[in-house]
Amino acid sequence: MSRKWRFLRLTVLLSMTGLYLMAGSPVPDPDPLRYQTEIDAFIQWDRKNSTPGDAVLFVGSSSIRIWKTHDAFPGLPVINRGFGGAHISDMLYFYEHIIQKYDADVIVFYCGDNDVAGKKSVNRVVEDYKTIVQKILKDNPDVHLIYLPIKPSVSRWQFWEEMHQVNQIIRKYQASNEHLHYLDTASPLLNSEGRPDPELLLKDGLHLNDRGYEAWNRLLSALLKELE
Repeated sequence: MSRKWRFLRLTVLLSMTGLYLMAGSPVPDPDPLRYQTEIDAFIQWDRKNSTPGDAVLFVGSSSIRIWKTHDAFPGLPVINRGFGGAHISDMLYFYEHIIQKYDADVIVFYCGDNDVAGKKSVNRVVEDYKTIVQKILKDNPDVHLIYLPIKPSVSRWQFWEEMHQVNQIIRKYQASNEHLHYLDTASPLLNSEGRPDPELLLKDGLHLNDRGYEAWNRLLSALLKELE
């Protein structure tokens, strides 16, 4: 075989290998350190303030971060540790600072929205969730963990099939332990045609507006009363 043909064959093989790796390789986790400033702010706040030992701890991504949880649940010892546009992988990286350090009675969890939109597979999002749940139950076996399903939204409607799959798999998983709860806060955000109701979302078509959070507040308040 001539040198020219050996070179061409090698080029083709390398190209095919590259395409295979691109198609088969998983999407990498985003760099968690992009949220270090927000985590540092939590750390500094905790150094200067005491936190309740029987807390209702809200954790997750921006849907938690912008939720006015202290106003919505004034009679409860609320801690809000939502940050940025977090993936579950970010929560695992900062687990010590946003979950482990608090002796919570209840954890309210919302995350996974950004994971699916970031092209992570359904199975990967579910496995990341199971990993963080197992860590939580190992550290605090008496805690009640409430999973709020990935919400339908106008701006991410193209991902809804995968998001819904994640929700349904986790719904079954939550039923495996009496300390794990699934609260359907997704269905109330759909209109009569089964599509996201823009009246419950901000102009970005992604995050909840006050009306959307009012719906979540009603549902979560009822469940928290049951858990009391």
